[in-house]
Amino acid sequence: MLDLATHSDVEFVMHATAGVEGLPCAIAALSAGKIVGLSNKESIVMAGAHLKRVADENGGTILPIDSEPNALWQCVIGEKSSPKRYIITASGGAFRDRTPQELANVTPEEALKHPTWSMGKKITIDSATLMNKAFEVIETASLFDATLDEIDVVIHRQSIVHSLVEMEDGSIKAQLSLPDMRHPIQFALFYPERRPNDTLPKFDLLDAYELTFEAMDPSKYPCFDLAMKYARIGGTYNAVLAGADEAAVDLFLDRKIKFTEIANEIQTTIDLHEAKTEFTVEDAIAAAQWAYETTTTRHSTV
Repeated sequence: MLDLATHSDVEFVMHATAGVEGLPCAIAALSAGKIVGLSNKESIVMAGAHLKRVADENGGTILPIDSEPNALWQCVIGEKSSPKRYIITASGGAFRDRTPQELANVTPEEALKHPTWSMGKKITIDSATLMNKAFEVIETASLFDATLDEIDVVIHRQSIVHSLVEMEDGSIKAQLSLPDMRHPIQFALFYPERRPNDTLPKFDLLDAYELTFEAMDPSKYPCFDLAMKYARIGGTYNAVLAGADEAAVDLFLDRKIKFTEIANEIQTTIDLHEAKTEFTVEDAIAAAQWAYETTTTRHSTV
């Protein structure tokens, strides 16, 4: 992957790997001055400031592919001033209509049935825990130089409105499309042009019937508040958060822990970490790898 990401013939790197292993490739591509369409959330979560610095120093460019940050990007293009509020939407995941008590015995198969998107296993489980939304908040803060307090998350079941921005005058801009990743990918690939593509699904407002927005129920999503707590502290905690989450998701998929134990597994690993406030990319990678190994080792058998 490093060879592909830095190849002399490559101008645009579509970085869509999942997990903490994506950071070295992102750094390598930006160091080589590439345009990087970044869909790997963990890279930004672990070392967002470092990615931006490497891009600035080497003529690289970061374009968000993740649907929600991509939507925010589309909303702010052309604006002279920054939004006062960034609003990220969340489908609520596979268990949005379950009570916290009903989540104790859910299966990986149930968790992988996302109500609106078709995605890989890791991101689909993260959607069910809402860890993916926490990662997107951190990603938004980094990419748009926003504070965490300027970013809100709302439940939007239809996954049609991908994100919104509220401007200083009270106006709100939103980006809408059907839940299909080809839309943000194409936008980034051809930016700043918008090209016709008859293969993309077309959205008709009359087919939507209704677009609803709800407050998030924190009791259903302990991973979200956990992630936000350590995002405010920063340092290598974000890398440990990413590594421990990846391990906990794997453990759940392997039926070694329950869905409701994912947050506890992450917290247990974070409690063992001696965080660094000032850190290098190598520190972030090492912290994430340590977190993954520490979390999985607790459930390994001889």
